[in-house]
Amino acid sequence: MNFDRIKEKLNILADAAKYDVSCSSSGSNRKNTGKGLGDSSGMGICHSYTEDGRCVSLLKILLTNHCIFDCAYCVTRKSNDVKRAAFKVQEVVDLTISFYRRNYIEGLFLSSGIFKDADYTMERLIQVAKKLRLEENFNGYIHLKSIPGASDELMREAGLYADRLSVNIEIPTKSGLKLLAPDKNHEDFLKPMKKVKNEIMQYKQESRLIKSTPKYAPAGQSTQMIVGASGESDRDIMYSANYFYKKFDMKRVYYSGYVPVTTDPRLPSIGSEVPVLRESRLYQTDWLLRFYGFDVRELLNQDFLNLEMDIDPKLSWALRNRHLFPVDINTAEQQMLLRVPGIGVRSVGKIMQARKFRRLNWEHLKRIGIASNRAKYFITCSPGEVALKDSSSEHLKQIILNNSASKFRKTFSSQLSLF
Repeated sequence: MNFDRIKEKLNILADAAKYDVSCSSSGSNRKNTGKGLGDSSGMGICHSYTEDGRCVSLLKILLTNHCIFDCAYCVTRKSNDVKRAAFKVQEVVDLTISFYRRNYIEGLFLSSGIFKDADYTMERLIQVAKKLRLEENFNGYIHLKSIPGASDELMREAGLYADRLSVNIEIPTKSGLKLLAPDKNHEDFLKPMKKVKNEIMQYKQESRLIKSTPKYAPAGQSTQMIVGASGESDRDIMYSANYFYKKFDMKRVYYSGYVPVTTDPRLPSIGSEVPVLRESRLYQTDWLLRFYGFDVRELLNQDFLNLEMDIDPKLSWALRNRHLFPVDINTAEQQMLLRVPGIGVRSVGKIMQARKFRRLNWEHLKRIGIASNRAKYFITCSPGEVALKDSSSEHLKQIILNNSASKFRKTFSSQLSLF
């Protein structure tokens, strides 16, 4: 083995993979039988994060950065003048095992540029996973990037060896995809998603009857959308995300602020700021849809196309719906408590349990751990004690901002200093 050449390939293909953020390893339960290598269950996967929150716990590489497509937003597009490389299947297997034995990683995240065609590329991704499972008896986490347009047969096989599969939808809207990647077909992204969803459903049904049914993508599937490359609104992005959650049972939708990598009149210019704050607000909105019972149309609609950057989406919604507040902490339904700024899912559970035994007051809520600096404007423990009940929403917003700490506060400091 030429170690210098392998190191060179690793530098090129690990760097090219850094733009893909959909590498979460949560959700798998592949057990080690005692004779194998690795274990992806429970706390077996360790995560570390970069400054902007991206997961780097896995060996995260491309099989190749050669690509037949010329997507304007992609650093590996065929017209880009970058150094190209490609791993052999066995090289990726050897790297994974070598890094695992050194305790550098707990699993593999493998994506690829598309060379020749979708099936040819997908076959090689599967070969890596298959060799790890069958020849190396590797039970650690494996995430394979599904190639848009890959056949149903290959998607079926991929899910037998990978813990999670993902197809990056890339651009949130059809019009944006047509503008920036005219060679790609939106339907090619949906086809493997449908196949994976159906196979997971079939596995769940069969496993109830036959316990030895082989696992199929036990950590489900995910997708990723690029934010800020094609001029889409936050409503466009979150409506697309909601569609994928509902239609394909996605475990996660990831949002990646566009990093300018090319000079192109269709894209933000080189040096433009990466929309990290916008990305954060989208994740918060995603959380409200998945765990707080919000409908996407409540948060974003024709009258409210984009999220506010200076406050989180839950507070933004509450300030636009002051007529629904205050709510009595001792009588309000669980669904309404979840909508109160400053009260999270766990705190709501504690409140629901505690109030079975007594009426709660502010001291009890403090012990439960709610963020009273926000919640006090939207709840009451007894009639007539709501803070600043008659203040306008804009005035209340500024008061809350002035009394809140945020890692993004400096972004708005010049405005806030006026109040």
